[in-house]
Amino acid sequence: MNLRAWIIGAATALSAAVVPATTISTSTASYQAPAVTLLRQDGTSVSLARELDDGRAVLLNFIFTTCSSVCPLASQTFAEFSRKLGADAAGVHLMSISIDPEQDTPARLRQYARKFHAGPQWHHYTGTLAASVAAQRAFDVYRGEKMSHTPVILMRVAPGQPWLRIEGFVTPDELVHDYQSLRASR
Repeated sequence: MNLRAWIIGAATALSAAVVPATTISTSTASYQAPAVTLLRQDGTSVSLARELDDGRAVLLNFIFTTCSSVCPLASQTFAEFSRKLGADAAGVHLMSISIDPEQDTPARLRQYARKFHAGPQWHHYTGTLAASVAAQRAFDVYRGEKMSHTPVILMRVAPGQPWLRIEGFVTPDELVHDYQSLRASR
């Protein structure tokens, strides 16, 4: 079975069994990035705060590479979002931070990124367990252990702007709409 067919099947099963398709909540919030260093999938050590504030709009989520439910769906949504934006995708920094840094090495993140055809604007990060937990806590997604995580996408159109917090399984089209609405209201 190819990855796309698997993801569609998993999304259908999850939306029917776990989360009704209409259960998406959005809110705005301010978050302060912790002063942590992460390791990008290319092996480069980076400051989380600097990665978030590189001048581009940011879409942020938290994943782990061995996840078989929430993470593949969220990653496919990021991939489709980027594809639907076309040339405008270069102005958006997609960031996926591992919540399982003990297993998710840069090499494993590179392999995961390839599965979802991540372009140059989409980076995957790992680091120490302490750095991962600090990032999760700062963005209010820490749930104690990786199997308890929930689908959350955080979106900000520019440094210093509030974040749009999207909880639930949003479609790529809904994500594009939210992004365009935020850009227009800026």
